[in-house]
Amino acid sequence: MRAAVYRRFGGPDTVRVEELPRPSVGPDDVLIRVHASTVSAADHRARSREVPRGLGLLAAAGIGLFRPKHPVLGFDAAGVVETVGSNVTEFRAGDEVIAMLGGHFGGHAEYALVRPGDAIARKPATMTFEDAVTLVFGGLTARCFLQQARLAPGAAVLVNGASGAVGTAAVQLAAHAGAHVTGVCSGANRELVTSLGADRVIDYTIEDFTAEPAGYDVIVDCVGNAPFERVRHLLEPGGALLLVITDLRGLLLAPVRRRRTGHLVTADVGTPTAEDLAFLVDLAEAGAYRAVRDRTYDLADITEAHRYVDTGRKRGNVVLRLTGEQPAPEATAQQTEEASS
Repeated sequence: MRAAVYRRFGGPDTVRVEELPRPSVGPDDVLIRVHASTVSAADHRARSREVPRGLGLLAAAGIGLFRPKHPVLGFDAAGVVETVGSNVTEFRAGDEVIAMLGGHFGGHAEYALVRPGDAIARKPATMTFEDAVTLVFGGLTARCFLQQARLAPGAAVLVNGASGAVGTAAVQLAAHAGAHVTGVCSGANRELVTSLGADRVIDYTIEDFTAEPAGYDVIVDCVGNAPFERVRHLLEPGGALLLVITDLRGLLLAPVRRRRTGHLVTADVGTPTAEDLAFLVDLAEAGAYRAVRDRTYDLADITEAHRYVDTGRKRGNVVLRLTGEQPAPEATAQQTEEASS
């Protein structure tokens, strides 16, 4: 199979397309013929080893110390089930699915292995593979954080970094829950974030959102520049600060601040489940969750995909399009339509 492989840490040029053997399927595994994945912030951090301050050694345990532990990146995948292990009963060959592969990666290849405990669900019937895969990384991250805050209708929610993969998902999920959403992003992304359900947008290039008098029940920090000490005055009593990105200090102090202040402060996304992913699929099929796809690259252009993600300016998701040995008709039709547009 073809796969995007990196053998050392570094810039986008470290990623090359190589031929690898297909993954071996264990009794509890599902093998997917991948049609699409995303090139996410997780892939950027794993490839470059650029992680928040103090987290280098902790990150090395997952991605490798001297060389990559998982040479094929890709946190998520959308595709068709190729084969299943002898103990798998919920899926069978031919099923169209989306899955979170998590810390063992593997989505940037023509075949990917879904292991026991990974979140997997049937693809929304209303979406192409390229759109459906955008539900996984950003959608699951946002859902797992927001669930901890137990959003109530009418809650005031601020999403810092509202135009990224997690941010666009958080805006949509909070709005769907009946919250009043304020998004923080650049002015260029105002229209996008508003269209996803934000009631108000703060342009961080001209205004410091921490200087305003507004209070919030939930603050979601998808950027890493809103630590507790900077935003505590914005939190209503009992409010939640969800640290999607934080450094070692923020990670260690989160439980201490929770005990001392009564605020929910957490940097723990928890464990995304198949039920969480199925919830997002249901929303998408009902028209209540929209795929936000910035750019789509073919596997041969994986270096350019990484280069674009490295800019830090992507809107929503950057999708990587893969073609299996026998592409499904829908994927082929989609590629033909895009090629002619």
